[in-house]
Amino acid sequence: MQWTLVIPLKPLAQAKSRLAGTAAGGARPGLALAFAQDTVAAALAAPGVRDVAVVTGDPLAGRELAALGARIVADEPGGGLNVALAHAAAVVRATRPDGAVAALNADLPALRPAELARVLQAAAEFPRAFLPDAPEIGTTFLAAAPGHALRPAFGVDSRVRHRRSGAVELALTGVDSVRQDVDTRADLGAALALGVGPHTAAATTGLLTEVCRPAQGRAQ
Repeated sequence: MQWTLVIPLKPLAQAKSRLAGTAAGGARPGLALAFAQDTVAAALAAPGVRDVAVVTGDPLAGRELAALGARIVADEPGGGLNVALAHAAAVVRATRPDGAVAALNADLPALRPAELARVLQAAAEFPRAFLPDAPEIGTTFLAAAPGHALRPAFGVDSRVRHRRSGAVELALTGVDSVRQDVDTRADLGAALALGVGPHTAAATTGLLTEVCRPAQGRAQ
């Protein structure tokens, strides 16, 4: 099964507000963009991924992510994360009605293509499936097989809400990079420990204290 991944991204000036104390001096938008760049690059390299559609209203992010090979979908509804994802999925299926679609967070800077491929392979067994985040409260990945609506329910306690919606929770081990999104300084430290992609590595150089500084490079 070949997948289209839909990745939502807020305007960079509004993104990652909980990292404001970590990425001071106006560096936070650049860090959010770096996360998205590494996420998109890794997603495009994953076996089973046909293409990536980024839904965003940010012109700079759109240009930079298009340069990596992503399709940019305008966030025309402007109604928040779940509305944006539903809109992007509808745009994708307007030209590929029988396609498999999955939503993926934009803040997975340690994402490994091989781990994402394992998640996609597991998701293909179900009409709808999701992967919880590292704290097992939220969601980093939600998939809909051909013929099934995505029905995103991201936000607070999204793990519970996706389960209640009928999506199957994927019980996978060894896919930490697909689960480690970044909202806080502790999350960033965990992602850095896994090994982040080149854009995040460059964006964090000289930015963080030694507590949060990684071993260099992302494992393949």
